[in-house]
Amino acid sequence: MKLIKFYEKLLNEIEADIEIVIVINKNFDQRFVDEDKELLQQAGFSGDQDETCLLAEKGKLYVGADSINSADIRSAAANAVRALNGKGYKIAKMGAYMSHPSCTATLRAQAEGLLLGGYRFERYKSKHTDKHLHKVRISLEEYNGYALDIPAAQRAIDKAIVSAEATNFVRDIVNTAPDDCYPETMAQIAAELAQKESRLNLEVLGPKEMREEGMNALLAVGRASRHEPRLIHLSYTPKETPVATVSLIGKGLTYDSGGLSLKPSDFMVTMKADKSGGSAVLGILKAVAELHLPIEVHGFVGAVENMIGGDAYKPDDVLKAKNGKTIEVRNTDAEGRLVLADVLCYAQEKVKADYIFDLATLTGACVVGVGQYTSGVMGFGADPVNRVLYAANTLSGELATKLDFNRFLRKTLKSEIADICNISNTRYGGAITAGMFLGEFIDEDHKEKWAHIDIAGPAFVEHAWGENPHGASGAGVRMMTRLLEKLARGDAHA
Repeated sequence: MKLIKFYEKLLNEIEADIEIVIVINKNFDQRFVDEDKELLQQAGFSGDQDETCLLAEKGKLYVGADSINSADIRSAAANAVRALNGKGYKIAKMGAYMSHPSCTATLRAQAEGLLLGGYRFERYKSKHTDKHLHKVRISLEEYNGYALDIPAAQRAIDKAIVSAEATNFVRDIVNTAPDDCYPETMAQIAAELAQKESRLNLEVLGPKEMREEGMNALLAVGRASRHEPRLIHLSYTPKETPVATVSLIGKGLTYDSGGLSLKPSDFMVTMKADKSGGSAVLGILKAVAELHLPIEVHGFVGAVENMIGGDAYKPDDVLKAKNGKTIEVRNTDAEGRLVLADVLCYAQEKVKADYIFDLATLTGACVVGVGQYTSGVMGFGADPVNRVLYAANTLSGELATKLDFNRFLRKTLKSEIADICNISNTRYGGAITAGMFLGEFIDEDHKEKWAHIDIAGPAFVEHAWGENPHGASGAGVRMMTRLLEKLARGDAHA
């Protein structure tokens, strides 16, 4: 679905093929619902979260939401669109949903859900159907009877469109097969973004420039691939004096075979998703540019392919990273942290940022620890970590939780022959030890300004959940866009 539009009209004044109605907290006596109460009960519709009921003869689709909170409304709206896809309806309409007369957060979530739920990835399908919803028209008629502030409502919907489209943009990149999306392709995607947005600037480093920069850890990971690595630096500079400067670093492993520490075949499937962090960085820059935020944002993506071959880097190798630290390689499948080590060093050298956030599908251990749907957030300083948690759990509808560093796990990364080992000597706490490894490449000036976000769980899930489809979710885009919006407003704290 491509178009969400706000209409300054009542519902009965808007033409559409179908009307979408959200039933809040199983209240069948609420506005928009009461006239069809008996029919819904006869159909066995209970109003559970995301449950749908199509009353074709009435021209209405009902969907349940546990509450008027943004997360529930976003998910309900997404599932309503999914339920209508393939039914032949082209245009839908619905009322506006707000939790408070002066707060448009739920309305924004509603519009986001509609676009996120309408996402389809059909690039590799030989047959396509046009029986999908094309447009949703949102009325000024609000389910609580609130009088909408029209400009505020329009702004909320406009922001929703930007963040949802950026998320779907990232979903497309991540879902693309590895033979069609490799480091050079990611650099080309960044170039196309820079061409479309005048405030975006692009610099791309190839292997020669990275060797000159001393980025030996990143180069080692990509050594056995026929696709040469790229370091992508996409930056946004506002017209006005920026209120803050932020660096975003993304892991862009366009495919990860595990290298010589070869993954089992079952674990190698879906490794096209290992570029999710780098893809999210590109999507966030897209959103920031379209929102015209008064904040300077730098995106750095280490785009690499980890393959096997005669020139592959090996367990027992010792690599020298950009900051001079030596790394003993004990597992070539712990490659993302090697790439990020060099990119983090480069980013800090190029930009003195107020905040640094890295996004990476870094560890399966994070998925084991907190599940498929939640990101793990780590760092030395409370401020950047808390900003991520607030933006995720309160503002964007993404889920994130804090994982604490500790000195005992730090000891497990000790190497007898180098400065540090690329994996710990214990099977436990793997997400945290990976984050602590990255912390070795954060300089003193940025230690309290950095947060690491492990998106290994939510980035790619092989079933639909909430507003997310099968496959790539675009994890990190909405979360970081909301964080940057809040920071751009000059908010001192999360």
